[in-house]
Amino acid sequence: MDNPSIPDDQNQPQDGELHRIRHSLAHVLAQAVLSLRPGSTLGFGPAIDDGFYYDFILSSPLSEEDFGELEKKMRHIIKQAQKFEYEELPAEAALARIDEMNEPYKREYAQELIEKKGLTSLSFYRNGSFLDMCEGPHVESTRKIPTDCFKLRSIAGAYWRGDSKNAMMTRIYAWAFASKAELDAHVKAYHDALARDHKKLGRELEIFVIDEDIGKGLPLWLPNGTVLRDELEKLAKELEWHAGYVRVATPHLSRAELYYKTGHLPYYASHMYPVMELREQVDGETVVKESYYLRPMNCPHHHRIFATRKRSYRELPLRLAEYGQVYRFEDAGALSGLLRVRGMCMNDAHIYCTPEQARGEFLAVMELHRKCYEILGLADYYMRFSTWDPEDPKGKEKYIDDPEGWERSQAIVREAMEQSGVRFVEGKGEAAFYGPKIDVQFRTVTGREETASTNQLDFGVGKRLGLNYIGPDNKEHTPYIIHRAPLGTHERFIAFLIEHYAGAFPTWLAPVQVRVVPVAEAFAEYGAKLVATLRDKYVRAELDTSSETLNKKVRNALTEKIPNVLVLGERESTEGTVTLRRYGEQRQETMAFEAFETRLHAAITTRSRTLPD
Repeated sequence: MDNPSIPDDQNQPQDGELHRIRHSLAHVLAQAVLSLRPGSTLGFGPAIDDGFYYDFILSSPLSEEDFGELEKKMRHIIKQAQKFEYEELPAEAALARIDEMNEPYKREYAQELIEKKGLTSLSFYRNGSFLDMCEGPHVESTRKIPTDCFKLRSIAGAYWRGDSKNAMMTRIYAWAFASKAELDAHVKAYHDALARDHKKLGRELEIFVIDEDIGKGLPLWLPNGTVLRDELEKLAKELEWHAGYVRVATPHLSRAELYYKTGHLPYYASHMYPVMELREQVDGETVVKESYYLRPMNCPHHHRIFATRKRSYRELPLRLAEYGQVYRFEDAGALSGLLRVRGMCMNDAHIYCTPEQARGEFLAVMELHRKCYEILGLADYYMRFSTWDPEDPKGKEKYIDDPEGWERSQAIVREAMEQSGVRFVEGKGEAAFYGPKIDVQFRTVTGREETASTNQLDFGVGKRLGLNYIGPDNKEHTPYIIHRAPLGTHERFIAFLIEHYAGAFPTWLAPVQVRVVPVAEAFAEYGAKLVATLRDKYVRAELDTSSETLNKKVRNALTEKIPNVLVLGERESTEGTVTLRRYGEQRQETMAFEAFETRLHAAITTRSRTLPD
């Protein structure tokens, strides 16, 4: 959930009149809610990319069925041409004003601004009867807001300040644009995008389920979903083989001592499943003999593989790869389909290299990303370069204390990124504890930005764990470690792919690659022969033996988004041909079965997104 820690527009660029309209509409919404639900209290209400929202503790519930009444009230307020009037008060007077407003959440935030940020005054905006602590900016009056430029969208829960220990508030989202035409176009695009939602398609196409008896956030992969996993793993293994990786396999859990050595405990404990303790009776008392945790990441296991024997610089870079299952105890309120889960399988690898090799290896990792995304047809992404902030007052808690190491490692990553030509932005103060990182950012079909993959240049954990290699000077040296995962986790990446393809996967990736449809039972034998021929060559082909009409069989294949449907009648059976219907194409084409087979295998082996001629 989007839960800002600062109010109103401070999270958003103040980019002109549209931003002012959106921010002003947030105040109009709050005024309307307080009118219809007296006694409600306010949280935050910022402008966002496509509109605005406001958080409330409501005196009585609201539902989307109330949106008509709320919008009517908002338009009534807008037509009153209420002026937005600015006022700035000294800190003490501002707190007294907020107490008069009876807004405890605003009071809490105001106190924080004064005590922790050192503000000596706070600003307010009034429009009509509504008063809010706010920095602005706003339109001059509600007359400047078109009455048909907004639409209430949805209601969601949101913790105050984004903290699950705080009160759960009701968040009302709304769209707002400069004109009704732009609003209508955006709403249409939004509903079109919802048709691609991975949770909806995952259920309809039988890709995955979340079963309450198994547990929240622990997806069960159905046969169709398992095909997607297998094909992505096959792609990763092929690319990694050519890039010089070696594969390893490690257990799903480890003794607690390992995580204390790596630093995951106690700092990451809140994101780990509870400890498993092996107890014994000793002299009449219960004693914990060993403690185990499900692993939250694969790197500690890979580090132990590196440490199994002495290493020489001649062996480096050593690239260890594994599709490893990990478990993270995400808050229940944050779980969402495959995008937010508690059990996930990661396209993981760790590259152990010398400092001189680090830039070239990081550049090769970026090239591996490019190849993966090009094959999959993914283009709407960028990379975020997260660096340390030496001026952060919590620096020694957030980052390993090695300024020289930070400067050196960041220079390596920056040079590699600039050489790669990949678009990236820099985020100061967002680095991982052990080093700078690159996050690959995608937008979901509903417009929300998500991280698909994280890559980190780690210059600290090797020293912490005593990992070393013998250099050409016959002395021990600590390796740089690159953590990388171009395909992220199966869960999140397949969620992206479901939405990207709208469930209509290219032939090489599709769970069912060919559906053979006889027009009558008399041609089922010919169909079975073709299916057997295809399956002998590992094509995922199946025969429709149902008693449905031809039109219904074809519609079923269309609903299931099968890329290639072969229709067989008397002519096809007699001449050894097939009539091909491709998903998403109007035309159909009759050809010799051998010609179709050649094109099919070309599409599969080259991972083409079309069927080559």
